[in-house]
Amino acid sequence: MEQRNQTSILVFFLMGFSQDSEHEPILFGLFLSIFVITVLGNLLIIVTISSDSHLYTPMYFFLSNLSFADICFTSTTIPKMLVNLWTQNNAITYADCITQMYFFMVFGGMDTLLLSVMAYDRFVAICHPLHYSVIMNPHLCGLLVLLSWFISLTYSLIQSLLILQLSFCTDSIIQHFYCELAQVLKLACSNTLINHILLYVVTCLLGIVPFSGIFFSYSRIVSSILRIPSANGKCKSFSTCGSHITMVSLFYGTGLGVYFSSETSLSSWKLMITPVMYAMVTPMLNPFIYSLRNKDIKRGLQRLFRRTFYIL
Repeated sequence: MEQRNQTSILVFFLMGFSQDSEHEPILFGLFLSIFVITVLGNLLIIVTISSDSHLYTPMYFFLSNLSFADICFTSTTIPKMLVNLWTQNNAITYADCITQMYFFMVFGGMDTLLLSVMAYDRFVAICHPLHYSVIMNPHLCGLLVLLSWFISLTYSLIQSLLILQLSFCTDSIIQHFYCELAQVLKLACSNTLINHILLYVVTCLLGIVPFSGIFFSYSRIVSSILRIPSANGKCKSFSTCGSHITMVSLFYGTGLGVYFSSETSLSSWKLMITPVMYAMVTPMLNPFIYSLRNKDIKRGLQRLFRRTFYIL
């Protein structure tokens, strides 16, 4: 297909929240607040972990990477949406749309893989405590994070390159508040079979496979905890997994909602509550879940604030 046909549409229009223009000022304030809280909260987690030697453990190493991925994840969608709400201009260029899709897939994939890695870390810590320091050594931890980055970057690059081969000749309206892959594929007037095959395959690989690993890890964890004779020991073991289980439930629950909602036409912004939860609210809740339920993070925050006030 000729290049001129593939780039016949130079601008897309994101129509996610444009149906109710009277609510745009409220939505702008709401999403700006979510973005600021997400960035500051996750940045605080990163600074706390990196500045406290007591938190130099695999669990918090993975958590700091998850916080970084969450900051980038929200940064791919919210700033552009805020600009659109403020200017009341829903346009996004072809290049910006492809770029947004690429980074959204990268950091969404990183969240999925890091949650799986964190489940494996908890599995080793509870089921094999005597061998934990040997198994979860710095080399393996770094390798797991690098492998997660490699998988996310590779898939996103392949999918983006395939999208660049598509032709968008007629409709340029995306029924979403960001360039969501499934919605963009609906606008293509060329064959998208390969794109859909890759989408479904990767959905299984980055969705079902990691979730199965998490489920297996926690089935073994629960079995090990139930064998602990002390009630206090059981509560302590469960508490170390509570934050992670909460994050997994939120992420996969809302992720499944996004997947099924992408199969239907979104006629109102009210139908995008689940995508908003997935792309904005879940990353915002990450620092709260881990800081409010984790004594180590609380102590780390206290030490950080004391050092900060002492310097000031």
